[in-house]
Amino acid sequence: MTSALENLFAMQLDAAGLTGYVREYQAIPGRKFRFDFCFRKERLLIEINGGTYNGGAHGRGVGINRDYEKGNLAVQHGFRLLQFDTKMVKSGVGLETTERVLRGEK
Repeated sequence: MTSALENLFAMQLDAAGLTGYVREYQAIPGRKFRFDFCFRKERLLIEINGGTYNGGAHGRGVGINRDYEKGNLAVQHGFRLLQFDTKMVKSGVGLETTERVLRGEK
């Protein structure tokens, strides 16, 4: 299930010519976790965490714990992980960061 915020980020990626991604990617064998975006060749996962500031799942203990587990498993399986909240997506920081990582910049 995709959110409006994820759709906005997808539009930003597309507008920037970064179209080589898969949405709702199941990166961890044997786990139901899905990552919002995956650049498979680059082994880069991206999570869009809406609800950080309004009491959503990513802003409460259980959800935060699940995010930690999911992110740690991704790293253990050889992926890099970027995570962006609503402000980062809307301001363009998420897109800029993604572009830099994909270009190999710091």
